[in-house]
Amino acid sequence: MPKVTIDDFEFNTEDLCDEGKVELSRLQLIELQLGKLKNELAVYKTARNAYAKKLKEELSNLNDNSS
Repeated sequence: MPKVTIDDFEFNTEDLCDEGKVELSRLQLIELQLGKLKNELAVYKTARNAYAKKLKEELSNLNDNSS
């Protein structure tokens, strides 16, 4: 019997009616998608930080060369 916990409420998935099982499946899919989006966001943030660092270096070089 697979158990699931939602908001501190633990239950057996086999005890769900058919509609409950459909809703649980939808919830699990959304949780999976949210995890993927969080990972993707972390990649974008890392890239943004790298680009910002490189731009700051370029601006610093411009400033050094104009002196």
